[in-house]
Amino acid sequence: MLTRRAFLAAAPLTAAALGAARAENRIAFVDDDLDNFHARVFLEAIRGPLKERGYVLTGATALQHDKSRAWALKNDLRYFDDPAELAKTADCFAILAPSTPHTHEKLCEMILPFGRTTFVDKTFAPDVATARRIFDLADKHKVALQTSSALRYTAAQKAAKVEDVRHVIAWGPGRSYDEYAIHPVELAVSLLGPEAVALSRRGTGAESQLRIDFSGGRTAVVNVYTQRKTPYAASITTAKETRYVEIDTKPLFVDAASAMLDFFAAGRPLVDRRETMTVMRILEASRDPAALDGGVRL
Repeated sequence: MLTRRAFLAAAPLTAAALGAARAENRIAFVDDDLDNFHARVFLEAIRGPLKERGYVLTGATALQHDKSRAWALKNDLRYFDDPAELAKTADCFAILAPSTPHTHEKLCEMILPFGRTTFVDKTFAPDVATARRIFDLADKHKVALQTSSALRYTAAQKAAKVEDVRHVIAWGPGRSYDEYAIHPVELAVSLLGPEAVALSRRGTGAESQLRIDFSGGRTAVVNVYTQRKTPYAASITTAKETRYVEIDTKPLFVDAASAMLDFFAAGRPLVDRRETMTVMRILEASRDPAALDGGVRL
């Protein structure tokens, strides 16, 4: 079995290796409705501060054609009604639809058969079963597939070696729990790894708190505060110290877009699939009524 330490050791690539790994660099956007925040900021990052990486956006398609075609025209991006025609112009796909993850499976069914390296935006899937089906579909078509929240690429992950972390407290705001809980949960899992074993929850209103047990006595507390002025932040405890890290959101999506390009260049996942599935299990278990009544096993 691949250990977390071995995966992390294998995942990083040097700048030279990334350049050598990249054969082609044409990206296509795939979405439910392209007129959304993530499509805009990823497009701006690829065309702006990340332009020197050499990647270009060659086209897009979506489920909601009329609105998406208008957005693409406004942003000087070629729109395709036919995904097969889009695939002829692309070497890799970015499936977005950040606010409608229930469409990700349909979008993956539409795109993965073309065999291109594919990024799927947060939240990966509405439930664990759907997440498994998407990964199985990627495996069937031999597609390198990766997903993550932007909160995987922050100062918090640089604050301590993951093997040293004993406890994490994470905070995250947002419009709703269903859409935004992914961020502080991914932050915690990226620091503690995939071996979450139990979860309990307090509160289902604007202030919600998850208490998560990990293997080896490690723990996390994830606070999701909706409709509140709350910073993204983390308190990270090791055997030596506790550090509080408030996350600067200004470079967040440029850093996330850069990580997506790293993945496209590598042609292999740089995020451990086990961590993705742990995030999915935590989110699903947190909606189980039993989580409010003593907790659930993961």
